[in-house]
Amino acid sequence: MEIRIEARDLPGRSCPAPADSAFSLYDALHVAVQRRNRPAELLDPQPGDASSATWTLPCTAADAAAGVDFTGPYVQGGPGGRFVYLSWGTVDEGGGFTMFRRAKLMLDAVPGPVAEAAVRDGLLVGKLGLTDARGMPRCARVVPPVVAWYAGSGPRPEAAG
Repeated sequence: MEIRIEARDLPGRSCPAPADSAFSLYDALHVAVQRRNRPAELLDPQPGDASSATWTLPCTAADAAAGVDFTGPYVQGGPGGRFVYLSWGTVDEGGGFTMFRRAKLMLDAVPGPVAEAAVRDGLLVGKLGLTDARGMPRCARVVPPVVAWYAGSGPRPEAAG
């Protein structure tokens, strides 16, 4: 099966760096999906000023005591705490990516009926905005309603901003 992440409302190509950073500004922002156990291996980096970004990740699903357990090359964490990392970073002139923050899309927060329907349909979709309330790249733990999960053929809800 597959997990598709549909992102909108990206924050732009630059943002202020924290006070404890060596930089005053993060520039040439990009966001990508991080491969499990390989932080430097990124799937399809997208510029921070793109109108939208979509990633499709291969995965497998198995029945577990707590519901559906998703695994795959881009799924992080252990059983009951699986997630997908969206890594934010700057891209230098040579194409090098320097990560400065990440968002964790928590797969254990996918509602049970949605996860079960996604297994039947072969597709789990997460929709979210990538700009937080302060206008910065979204980071930290991301759960509904910030991310809206649905099965490939199910109703397509809107995520909260």
